[in-house]
Amino acid sequence: QVQLRESGPGLVKPSQTLSLTCTVSGGSITTNLYYWSWIRQTPGKGLEWIGYMTYSGSTYYRPSLKSRTSISRDTSKNQFTLQLTSVTPGDTAVYYCARERLIWDNSAAYRGFYDYWGQGTQVTVSS
Repeated sequence: QVQLRESGPGLVKPSQTLSLTCTVSGGSITTNLYYWSWIRQTPGKGLEWIGYMTYSGSTYYRPSLKSRTSISRDTSKNQFTLQLTSVTPGDTAVYYCARERLIWDNSAAYRGFYDYWGQGTQVTVSS
């Protein structure tokens, strides 16, 4: 059974770095069937995709957040981590990690759909 679990501090001060880890069980983050994403939900904006990491370790970020975002991984622990620098109260949100199932066709992989999510973790940016 696949499970994703977010962990990290629930309160971060403005200008500091938000760091969250997603621990995956029931499947490897290096399997070429999936990408691994961070998504957040804010009261006013709804769901917002932050970025993802491929099974080979490449990363892609939302353009508006790219300068502040970094996703890394520890394959020995089957974890991937989000870091968001210079946070402001506008970064207050529930943060989710999610698995995206790819669609393979003729030896090419295409973006698919999110099939597993973590339970989400509330992060508040406040002094």
